[in-house]
Amino acid sequence: MALCYGYCSDYHEKKRKTDHQEAHEDSKKTIKMHEKRHTKQKNDGKTPQGAVPAYLLDREGHIKIYSNRKEKEESMERIVTKACCVGDGFTQKPPKYKRFIRTMSSCVKKTHVTHPELRATFWGASVLSICQVTIRGVITKGIVLEVNTSELGLATQGGKVIWGKIWQVTNNPENDGCMTVVLLL
Repeated sequence: MALCYGYCSDYHEKKRKTDHQEAHEDSKKTIKMHEKRHTKQKNDGKTPQGAVPAYLLDREGHIKIYSNRKEKEESMERIVTKACCVGDGFTQKPPKYKRFIRTMSSCVKKTHVTHPELRATFWGASVLSICQVTIRGVITKGIVLEVNTSELGLATQGGKVIWGKIWQVTNNPENDGCMTVVLLL
């Protein structure tokens, strides 16, 4: 046994064994995956405990109650947990005076714009307004927005620059950290 300065005495032996074992683990995983593909599994149809219907999922996920009081029912302050749209001149009021607290990290002002005819994606188009009536300006997948398209160079047949167009959100902004929209033709 040789002296290894800077290493444990059995470091190299352990490393050799773990490297050797990784190949066996990978082959076991692929064999299991192929076996699972050919077997049919019965769906028992039981709903998990605490399951909520689809029409209630959207209602419950938007806000969470923020209070240091014991009586949660009487608390007036609520944090908006989804991505939301606010205007350029939006300034936050102190939490004492507002009913809904929007974290500025979830406020979306700019989008990734994908144009299907041009087959290109542009970054930095600002959101002008939300066309659909949404709860507290919350943006989720499928919401229709009006986006500033003057930077894209879109023009009418008369040569006038198009200021805003209607776009639809194609991703979940609260999960991805950015918003991607596609032009509605």
